[in-house]
Amino acid sequence: MNIESSQILYLLQLASPALPVGAYTYSEGLETLIETGTISNASSLKHWLGQELSCGAVRVDAAVALRTYKCTQIGDTAALEYWNSWLSALRETEELRLSSWQMGRSLLKLIVEIEPGIEPIVSSLIAGNACNWAIAFGITAGYWQIDLTAALLGYLHSWATNLVAVGVKLIPLGQTVGQNLLLNLQPNIELATAEILRLADDELSSCNWGLSLASMMHETQYSRLFRS
Repeated sequence: MNIESSQILYLLQLASPALPVGAYTYSEGLETLIETGTISNASSLKHWLGQELSCGAVRVDAAVALRTYKCTQIGDTAALEYWNSWLSALRETEELRLSSWQMGRSLLKLIVEIEPGIEPIVSSLIAGNACNWAIAFGITAGYWQIDLTAALLGYLHSWATNLVAVGVKLIPLGQTVGQNLLLNLQPNIELATAEILRLADDELSSCNWGLSLASMMHETQYSRLFRS
């Protein structure tokens, strides 16, 4: 990849943990899995995250972000609405759906405020008040013309960073262990990105029942630090 410095800076801002979208409040079922002992150390957390990158929902989300990126660059608002509705229908639990909507809504509100020129592209999604996170990410990356492969790497790395942070807090893991885990996930992220770039529309599927069960259990978990 030959990426301009401005694209790198845009990507760093979009994928930053400091982006005010509330990602740190969600565990995507990890809080339940840690509570039940399914995940209890760095090794089991890496295995879970590796399997998610290999065949889980995050792959579909990233693939839809890719399509949204392309739709944004040609101004196809009808396709943006289609993919947003499609992704909402894919959510198996209320927590997963609401977390995706909240983060997407927060990013759309932010990007319209700092980049007013994007408003015609996202006006219908703002009006619907239910824009998924992957959709908002793809729109922003497309509008800023971030290199497509780099944008997908940033999306997946941001996802992994957030969930490793959950493990550091809850298992708990040391900060050094968490950073080593994130480093060791790089080959998984690179492989998933390469595969996602080749996926056709009729290949968008995932093996997601573990996450779905954990998410459903989390809704009634007695003691919770996270919203999902």
